[in-house]
Amino acid sequence: MPAVAASVTEVLALLHPAGALVQGRLVVTDEATFRSQTIRDLAWTSAFAADEATVDAARWIVWEASQELGAQSASIQDLYLARSRGEVHGFTVPAINLRAQTFDMARTIFETAQAGGVGALILELARSEQTYTFQRPAEYATSVLAGAIAADWRHPVFIQGDHYQFNAVKYKADPENMTEEIRAACRQALAVGYRNIDIDSSTLVDLSQPNVDLEQRQNYQRAAELTALIRELEPAGITISVGGEIGEVGKQNSTEPELRAYLDGFRTELERRRPGAVGISKVSLQTGTSHGGVPLPDGSIAAVKLDFEVIRRLGEVARENGLAGAVQHGASTLPDELFHHFPAVETAEIHLATGFQNALFDNPAFPAELSQAIDGWCWAKAADERKPDQTDEQFVYTSRKKAIGPFKRELWDLPVKDQILADQAAKIAFLFKELAVLQTREMVDRYIKPVIHHRDAPAAVREVLARA
Repeated sequence: MPAVAASVTEVLALLHPAGALVQGRLVVTDEATFRSQTIRDLAWTSAFAADEATVDAARWIVWEASQELGAQSASIQDLYLARSRGEVHGFTVPAINLRAQTFDMARTIFETAQAGGVGALILELARSEQTYTFQRPAEYATSVLAGAIAADWRHPVFIQGDHYQFNAVKYKADPENMTEEIRAACRQALAVGYRNIDIDSSTLVDLSQPNVDLEQRQNYQRAAELTALIRELEPAGITISVGGEIGEVGKQNSTEPELRAYLDGFRTELERRRPGAVGISKVSLQTGTSHGGVPLPDGSIAAVKLDFEVIRRLGEVARENGLAGAVQHGASTLPDELFHHFPAVETAEIHLATGFQNALFDNPAFPAELSQAIDGWCWAKAADERKPDQTDEQFVYTSRKKAIGPFKRELWDLPVKDQILADQAAKIAFLFKELAVLQTREMVDRYIKPVIHHRDAPAAVREVLARA
């Protein structure tokens, strides 16, 4: 089992014999051992150590290792700009939400990408997922970068804050306080190394208004305000990729007038707030899907009526306005036979989350006793969230994601995880093929030049080194 350090001194001891700190800078002396063993211990320490200084030390070392070993966190902005200019096309970037087993899932994804020559992929976490999976941005970034290092990945790592979303009820009660929540989330994400953020103010769209500009006004004003903040905070030499959204997933399908009203209003508002600032790189639409799929009474997932023409036409409008195109949410539970349609209609990006969670919980190798414990947790801790018309199967399906945090260590340490991860790898390889991102690594490396960004060692690390 991986080691979990209990002190800063123990964290530094984990480096030997694969690495050392020399004048406050990480030096990797045995790269093979560092990638196969040391990085795993650091990831487990980041996720499970009880001492805050120990956690900070582990995360700092992983960040420095990512800078040294070629797996730097990067913005996908320049690739998306190239797509807006028509220089690249015909693929859909998968943005995969890692809720559970984050280190091992990241490692598996990057290993699968290596085998297929894939460079265009994003790993992301939504604000809501941070809460119920017990993963704050600093931990998530560390786990993803550690997984990349373990996979011998030597290319840009695109880490994305997904659905930095306004709660419409809280916004109505106190707009400033709700907006400050999203501002704080952006500050936190940028500080720990996220280079891609999706602002979802589509929950503020008011369809009762007499025209599309008024419908979208709160949406584009808040999106522009937050984009201006991100431009103010982004590190030197880096343009953060920012996404917008015009239609809340699960609601009515998006239209061309809505998109044009959003883009025109956003552009005007951003120029007012920060003249000359770079805008968003993509826009999310509603096309007929819902997050997690719609469970039927027997626990299976309902078929969806996905409108690919909405994606095609609105993607064209987005590119006419300098964006990479349209983004599809809520897609991981779609039938396999639909995925090849997304690159065919030039979908820029597709978000995939619940399907991988289901592939973990429903895998034949998943221990029955752990499954029963998770079901029991749902009934004990989430029963008040059950809707009156839900069957038992529907309730467990919709609530079990909230058990990921409470059972986090059990899921990371799962004895049968290798078999489950192999099945996940097979699905990931299938998606890479269907989304036409095989052999995109050279293209990504041509457009994306990560900026090396070293960080000063935490005070507790410096203190231990001073005493040595």
